[in-house]
Amino acid sequence: MLRHSFEQKLQALQGQALELGQMVDQALGASVETLTGRDVAKAQGLVADTCFINSKRLAVEIETLSLIATQQPVAGDLRTLIAVLEIAAELERMGSYAASIAQATVNLGQASLPEPFLQLIPDMVEKAQDMLRQSLLAFAQRDIVMARAIPPQDDEVDYLYDQVYQVLLGVMRADPYPHIANQAAHLSRVAHYVERTADRVINICEWVVFAVTGEMAELNVSEADRSYQSTAAS
Repeated sequence: MLRHSFEQKLQALQGQALELGQMVDQALGASVETLTGRDVAKAQGLVADTCFINSKRLAVEIETLSLIATQQPVAGDLRTLIAVLEIAAELERMGSYAASIAQATVNLGQASLPEPFLQLIPDMVEKAQDMLRQSLLAFAQRDIVMARAIPPQDDEVDYLYDQVYQVLLGVMRADPYPHIANQAAHLSRVAHYVERTADRVINICEWVVFAVTGEMAELNVSEADRSYQSTAAS
């Protein structure tokens, strides 16, 4: 009976973590929409709404620590609870990135933005969101095959990030005035927040693998790095 009660609480806790993930997913999408649509009023609301993500993460953390303290779980159950704590922390950071993107919209006001940037940044966010959704599904299903397959997709986000950087560099070279440099700095940070979001998705994948297997694996190591490590080890 006690075991059944614990399993119910653990399942409910994982459900709360997934709800947090959905909140972050929505915040990321909305933040970029405010930027591309120049919707300053909505952006201000998104910045204020960050508190809901923070509160949700805190609720997940409190419930997780309570289960650890009162149930003293071991083995797979303890690994799952640790993973929930870490995944919630990663999601909260992504929520902060979404708020920072919205704040960039506020800071930029109605300034016109480079058209290539407006085309690239939604693609970046869409890919990062897709990775996030896959990682949450892998967590919900305890699917380590899926978790291991997600990190290589970060290469596409990195490629788009490089494209954005080149666009902004070209803008500053063509019009080297202080206000243009300031605008480019804001947009560069936006791209950086999206790139970091994808990196944190990889961290979630690593915690999924840990929860299921107990293995602490670096899933963002490139093939070149693996080859180097293998040669060095031999």
